[in-house]
Amino acid sequence: MILGIGTDLANIDRIQGTLDRFGDRFRNRVFTETEQHKAERRKDVAGTYAKRWAAKEACSKALGTGLRMGISWKDMAVSNLRTGQPVMALSGWAKDRLDVMTPIGHTAVVHVTLTDDHPWAQAFVVIEARPITDPSLDT
Repeated sequence: MILGIGTDLANIDRIQGTLDRFGDRFRNRVFTETEQHKAERRKDVAGTYAKRWAAKEACSKALGTGLRMGISWKDMAVSNLRTGQPVMALSGWAKDRLDVMTPIGHTAVVHVTLTDDHPWAQAFVVIEARPITDPSLDT
């Protein structure tokens, strides 16, 4: 079952301006070390940050709160599988909120997809609840 859906559209040029103006202060407030490492080694640094910014906004919407109620930017972290597929890990208040949303007998899965076409970066997040199966019942 779907627990939440969120989307966000970020302007890459706006993120570049914020990086130019605030630099590490912005990076360290919003992005995890893993996210910063990924972005800083990419050709399109601002585009990479913009996609992750959009993913965090989209995730906060899928959680049903937006960026309020104690949620921290770093409570939502985007990384990539070896295949390149983006994944989102939640911690802190975001994880607490996810746990409250997830029905008993289910586990939550956070799906994220990212795209960009300069000057726009976009993210979609879908939070799914999957029933927990009892392996002892599989025969």
